[in-house]
Amino acid sequence: MLGFRRSRHRITTALAAFGLLLTGAAVQTATATPAAAATPHRILFDNSKAETAGNADWIIGTSQPDPLGQDSTPSAETDWTGAISAWGVALQKTGNYSLKTLPSGGTITYGTTAATDLQNFDTFVLPEPNVLLSTAEKTAVMKFVQNGGGLFLVSDHTGADRNNDGEDAVEVINDLMSNNSVDSTNPFGFTVDTLNVGTENPRAISSTTDPVLNGSFGKVTGSIIRSGTTATLSPTANSAVKGLLYRSGYSGNTGAFFATSAFGSGRVAFWGDSSPIDDGTGQSGNTLYDGWNDTAGTNAALALNATEWLAGTSDGGGGGGGTCTAAQLLANPGFESGSSSWTATSGVITTDTGQAARTGSYKAWLNGYGAAHTDTLSQSVTIPSGCAATLSFYLHVDTAETTTSTAYDTLKAQVLNSSGTVLATLATYSNLNAATGYTQRTFNLASYAGQTVTVKFTGVEGSTLQTSFVIDDTALNVS
Repeated sequence: MLGFRRSRHRITTALAAFGLLLTGAAVQTATATPAAAATPHRILFDNSKAETAGNADWIIGTSQPDPLGQDSTPSAETDWTGAISAWGVALQKTGNYSLKTLPSGGTITYGTTAATDLQNFDTFVLPEPNVLLSTAEKTAVMKFVQNGGGLFLVSDHTGADRNNDGEDAVEVINDLMSNNSVDSTNPFGFTVDTLNVGTENPRAISSTTDPVLNGSFGKVTGSIIRSGTTATLSPTANSAVKGLLYRSGYSGNTGAFFATSAFGSGRVAFWGDSSPIDDGTGQSGNTLYDGWNDTAGTNAALALNATEWLAGTSDGGGGGGGTCTAAQLLANPGFESGSSSWTATSGVITTDTGQAARTGSYKAWLNGYGAAHTDTLSQSVTIPSGCAATLSFYLHVDTAETTTSTAYDTLKAQVLNSSGTVLATLATYSNLNAATGYTQRTFNLASYAGQTVTVKFTGVEGSTLQTSFVIDDTALNVS
């Protein structure tokens, strides 16, 4: 029997009253961000997408998944065999990185027990992939970034189909961004151009603060194109996107040879050519080019600084590299002062006993009307520069829906900039997530350090059966 609340016309389910459990998966499954790795930082290089086909040899070593199997204390790029071994060896020698390779024949996963599962790493490198990712693999990569991972995308020129399967790196990367189950609306704010640029030397923008251009591995002044491509940026799709190096005569949204962005709690870097990461040494039979040491660019510093930034180990993105006073930033986090400091639809912050607060008397109760209805809850906050930042809240979902497959009612957790543009959708929950009790949800907001952002929840009820999204005990902790 369903009960009606006269004060808010809420409906609570008999299932909830008897404590029965309704289970399901989120529209976009919200996985708590893995705890940031202490030293060493964990980097996974992909070799599952024909990275060694044809003349390519984009591996850090032939011992896979662990390059240490070939040489446990490498000192020179030739101690590991692969055309990007210089990259791997340089990271290994710092003592701050743990490197692995996803071998040929492997599958990209997120949230499994596999040793090479993305959940076990801080950064995933796709060095000129030549095979389209499967639907499940694209979901895995997007979820990994959304939940705080770093993604390094290295492209090559259009037509560089090294394994003759009809797909090149341009198409593989664009397909990942435009044809996935998480966000296909230009999620990173850039698209890879269908170009074959011959020989150019892109220059870096003037910046004394960008951590990729001015990281611990040196100052980046430029790079090289030896048959590559660029990206077109779309800040309206993702305001975090930024071009760092450009072809001569280009700036702004076109001709970006190296770009960075953010998605959810994670970070993204794009490089338009594989020649800069090629160290000229590799497996026998490959035709390689030593771009790593080409003095026309500072390619080693660019690759290493970007890896450092993606792993969240450098300043400028809130990776904890600066001085930060630990604090909880949200005002009235448990709603015990009513609607103070929050902007909410009337009646959302309430002591209504139809749904129990996790602690205290107040909570934020979105939806639950059993009719078409939208509720919102938001608060703006400034995240200090140089801080690690974590958003958390407790969520209880109660529903009268009986389906186990269709998301009729949804709650989005989002981050917006000061202009109201959505910077990221951290997660989307639905009636399929209904369960007894509260579950804590946690997200890494380090990429928004130095910015004033709005944390916003939007609940949309679209059917005749109620779904209640109840939030309590929020926090935005910095350290």
